[in-house]
Amino acid sequence: MEKLNARLPRGLSDRGPAEIDAISRIVQTIREVYELYGFEPLETPLIEYSDALGKFLPDQDRPNAGVFSFQDEDKQWLSLRYDLTAPLARFVAENYETITKPFRTYRFGWVFRNEWAGPGRFRQFMQFDADTVGSASPTADAELCMMAADVMERIGVPRGSYAVKINNRKILDGVLESVGLAREDNAERKLTAMRAIDKLDRLGADAVRLLLTKGRFDEAGNFTAGAELTDEQAALVMSIFLAKGADNEQSLTLLAGDENAPELRRAGVAELRQIAELVKAAGYDDGRIVIDPSVVRGLEYYTGTVFEVELTIPLTDESGAPVRFGSVGGGGRYDGLVSRYRSDNVPATGFSIGVSRLLAALKLLGKLDETPRAGPVVVIVFDKSRVADYQAIVTRLRSAGIRSELYVGAAGLNAQMKYADRRRAPCVVIQGPSEREQRIVQIKDLAEGLKAAKTHEEWKQRPWQFAVPEDQLVDAVQQLLERKT
Repeated sequence: MEKLNARLPRGLSDRGPAEIDAISRIVQTIREVYELYGFEPLETPLIEYSDALGKFLPDQDRPNAGVFSFQDEDKQWLSLRYDLTAPLARFVAENYETITKPFRTYRFGWVFRNEWAGPGRFRQFMQFDADTVGSASPTADAELCMMAADVMERIGVPRGSYAVKINNRKILDGVLESVGLAREDNAERKLTAMRAIDKLDRLGADAVRLLLTKGRFDEAGNFTAGAELTDEQAALVMSIFLAKGADNEQSLTLLAGDENAPELRRAGVAELRQIAELVKAAGYDDGRIVIDPSVVRGLEYYTGTVFEVELTIPLTDESGAPVRFGSVGGGGRYDGLVSRYRSDNVPATGFSIGVSRLLAALKLLGKLDETPRAGPVVVIVFDKSRVADYQAIVTRLRSAGIRSELYVGAAGLNAQMKYADRRRAPCVVIQGPSEREQRIVQIKDLAEGLKAAKTHEEWKQRPWQFAVPEDQLVDAVQQLLERKT
């Protein structure tokens, strides 16, 4: 038979023990910060009804607008969740009468997007979200921004190497209203304009100006249609989203405009001003949280404040080539998402960390602890006819809470020792016929043995291998492990 070609789909990755341990440490750190702010855990399933998720993704070039979907036996469409916010909205609506409001919750888990893969962009990736549902206060938004800054520093990104950038979608809506894109018949053009502005950091002002007007050819010769604004309209839009001042106060002044500014734009600036005051009062206006008019966020369900966490220092890959990572986290206010299920207004705001992207960024920063943890204590099978005795030894170690394993392969003694080395075992336990008669066991410290092997004299002294009575095995191994911590 023809053999299958073992291959991994693009945008997905296998994970070994070191990466899994690193993810666990990051998740635990984020969890501690979120709980410090009073958020509590919740878990929703990976699969939801497609209409519950809604079509809010900005990527229109992929099947199902970037969502992996399928039909069940009842011909109802189901989808793998593409974020953790839409499932939360469904949960809140379904349990609205029983949850405590404002509802402060965090969730983490895998999400899936049927989009083009690239550096730091995956089709399956982990997110860690925190949301406040039931509060319209800008304080809820400000707290999420401060919490995002705390997370970055707790996971090892130093102050000055990141920024939490905030903006308000009402400002964008007000500007688009002034150029005639607020009408329902211009919904597609409005979405095109929003996507264009969201690419400002990546493509630059000239490319975005083309995307706001007649469209643009990229480097590969592919054409992206524009929002069909006039040059004057595009200039007005660009003037707003390039209006970043030297500090938050100056940015607010530039964004406010004159007395003829649309009411929606003024409302967005007023909300940003409240957040800026809260941030300043808490001492986070030192470059950690900054107002940045270019922040838009791609998802369509945002209605007010939006924010992103970006690394502000240059990153390079293993070959030294520059890498643009974009945001490693973001979120915003989505006051209309829960209201899709209910007649009343349910304000909400949330923040999401892309754990997979953050992991890749930390690796490039040299801030990722990839030290593999020690393996288990390995009990060597010296005599295959006595496997039951060795099984009793490993059971005693496990009963004492010591991570250990019995060698279950078919190799001889030397190969078993090499196996233990490759397993990063801290030590091995050996009992041959003579040790059995004396009711003792030999414990070999593999790391110390490697050091002693450098000189013949040290090797002869063998301080790394010692014998203990059988009934002292557990204590001896525990002491050896404690010396290595």
